[in-house]
Amino acid sequence: MPERPTGERTLAGNPTSELPNEQPSRGPNEERVKQRALRRVGQPFDRQNPFVVGFVGTIGVVVAVALAAAVYSIRGTLVLVGLALFIAVGLEPVVAAFTRHRVKRPVAVLVVVAVAAGIVAAFVYSAISPIEHEINQLSVQVPKWRAEIGSGKGSVGKIAQDLHLSYYLSSKGGSGSLDNYLASGALGAGKEVVSAVSSLLVVTVLTIYFLAALPAIKGFLTHLVPESRRSRFGLLLDEVLAGVGGYLLGNLLTSLIAGIGTLVWAVALGLPYVLLLALMVALFDLIPVVGSTVAGVIVSLVALSVSFPVAIATAVFYVAYRFVEDYLLVPRVMRQAVNVSPVLTVLGVIIGAALLGIIGALVAIPIAAGIKLVVEQTVFPRLDKS
Repeated sequence: MPERPTGERTLAGNPTSELPNEQPSRGPNEERVKQRALRRVGQPFDRQNPFVVGFVGTIGVVVAVALAAAVYSIRGTLVLVGLALFIAVGLEPVVAAFTRHRVKRPVAVLVVVAVAAGIVAAFVYSAISPIEHEINQLSVQVPKWRAEIGSGKGSVGKIAQDLHLSYYLSSKGGSGSLDNYLASGALGAGKEVVSAVSSLLVVTVLTIYFLAALPAIKGFLTHLVPESRRSRFGLLLDEVLAGVGGYLLGNLLTSLIAGIGTLVWAVALGLPYVLLLALMVALFDLIPVVGSTVAGVIVSLVALSVSFPVAIATAVFYVAYRFVEDYLLVPRVMRQAVNVSPVLTVLGVIIGAALLGIIGALVAIPIAAGIKLVVEQTVFPRLDKS
């Protein structure tokens, strides 16, 4: 019989049928050579090559710019998150006091949040009646002002005529009329109110979450530090957080004193809206350096509705209270919380207010105290040894 050619097989009775695309199997030596070639490491890239240096540098700049743009675009949200964390740290000593008396942490957080919500609700409730009264008065006065502006008579009409604003403020002024100004002002005020309420809700929710999870957050931050420095970092973190909490509680105490003093003074002199003024002064007094001064000016202007002598007496009262607060209350209350020099306090408040407004002024002093503590415990000892 003739021999079959190489590469031919018999399939289903068809002799010498050839399989299409059949590749011969590789031997073990050839496979090992292939694997060895795949594992062989080539020459490394020349990292000093100008092209590589320029490319890596450009990518780094692009990533840095993208991150900076992302942070800038969410700066408002980051400020709210930081404010919520600051409030949570400030309320932590109160929650810790409850937990030391065998109260579960969720219950302690709920009690603290309920008290804070009650204070805010009292402020809002006390503000509803004055705001409603002023809106009603404004709705009555606007038609009168419009008639005076149109005729050029009355106190408002004479002022508008002297300033050459009669045409623009009257109904003939088109888009610049008084009605349009009031409508646009009401629309803008409505937007600001909605924005403020939404920000308040965000801060409230985040504060509750941060307050409930603060021990876990501290543990997470501590584990980010190498084990050899973890113990010292934990002690420094506790000191900084204790300083922030003590500062906020001390600030709340001085604000409470300012609010009670305003309530007593307003009741004694017969000022209107005594509860609203007291809560407003307590809220403004949380802002260091300038808060009580601004609140005193507002209360003095409200006192003008009673009489001019009462307004002068109110202004003198707040000047005297400012001296008492700066030289008697604050040094005694803040001595154990933060140990910051007056110069550093003023500079911190000015820089914080320039960066973040009222929120920056509020958190500037504890941040300065924390930086001072870290520098004293880490930088100074190392410099002393060198």
